[in-house]
Amino acid sequence: MIYLDNAATTRPKPPGVAEAVAAAMNEYGNSGRGTHPEALEAARSVYGVRQTLASLFGCPRADRVAFTPNSTMALNVAVSGLLGPGDHVLSTDLEHNSVLRPLYRLRSQGAEVDFVPADRQGRIDYADFDRLLRPNTKAVVCTHGSNLTGDLVDIGWVGDFCRRHGLLFILDASQTAGVFPIDMRKQHISVVCFTGHKSLMGPQGTGGLCVGEEVEIRPFAVGGTGVQSYSETQPEAYPTRLEAGTLNSHGIAGLGAALMFLERIGWDAVRAHENALARRFYESVKILPGVKVYGDFTVQERAPIVTLNIADLDSSEVADELAERFQIATRPGAHCAPRLHRALGTEDRGAVRFSWSYFNTEAETDAAAEAVRTLAEEAL
Repeated sequence: MIYLDNAATTRPKPPGVAEAVAAAMNEYGNSGRGTHPEALEAARSVYGVRQTLASLFGCPRADRVAFTPNSTMALNVAVSGLLGPGDHVLSTDLEHNSVLRPLYRLRSQGAEVDFVPADRQGRIDYADFDRLLRPNTKAVVCTHGSNLTGDLVDIGWVGDFCRRHGLLFILDASQTAGVFPIDMRKQHISVVCFTGHKSLMGPQGTGGLCVGEEVEIRPFAVGGTGVQSYSETQPEAYPTRLEAGTLNSHGIAGLGAALMFLERIGWDAVRAHENALARRFYESVKILPGVKVYGDFTVQERAPIVTLNIADLDSSEVADELAERFQIATRPGAHCAPRLHRALGTEDRGAVRFSWSYFNTEAETDAAAEAVRTLAEEAL
């Protein structure tokens, strides 16, 4: 199988990731739950990954990195813990449901939400941020990279906008964390929400949020932390404020191994390889009769995603053909991005998403382009 569904989860994982998970399962105790060697070994491992992530994202301190099972939970923690009734929030049409549904729930509780619209090609106009700004605007919550088109949001511009207007900036970095530069200090980001199993190439069940120095998030969940056991309330100190219950130290150990691999290869080298493959595919399929590609390819910096439709075929039909006839794994449908599909005009049939990782090759990319050519010719 040629695996081109890396925007859903990267596969394969780097060498050493599975081994790190297995070693942790066999050797670790429970981090923060005792001072015996097994518990301390787990705690040291978890803290080491906090340090690496803090350095990667420009987070001021390692203890401001809190782990969650995924970026969806991290976004729920940030949105529910920083915003409330009476607040106005800005977002965009590019968002995944991991942003949209927490914002819709917030709106049902008395907040106000506006979305910067996307055009027919999935582009946004940054002037709309100023147009939608209100006196009670408190935050911008938006993605860094669309999981549907691969288009990036200029987070430097958004961060400066938030700084000028005294707003919180909550960033969904699900598709970009690690491979694309993110610096919380320089880009004025209040909270970075990330997942470990996509571009960071770690295990599923890992993710978290990096919290800025002056940002205070109300706990989303409360419970056991291993400290202050007689207190009736969640401890206020980070990261335990946001980490109720036992951490996935086994998965975090695997994430640490993935981070070590990516550091050895080099973040820039990973990004260049993935983007070169996506661009190679785009250049091959964009000229094919009956093929429509979505997103803005006039810019060079993009997430390694190419999404398309063929003639009047339903996206699920195309993806099934790719899997069964050509052994190519892709993602059809709505991609949990309903507002952007409406903007693109693909709400009824969805679209077929191809996405690359560091382990894909030019030969695989060319084979995928040839499969699209075959299906397009048959459809016309």
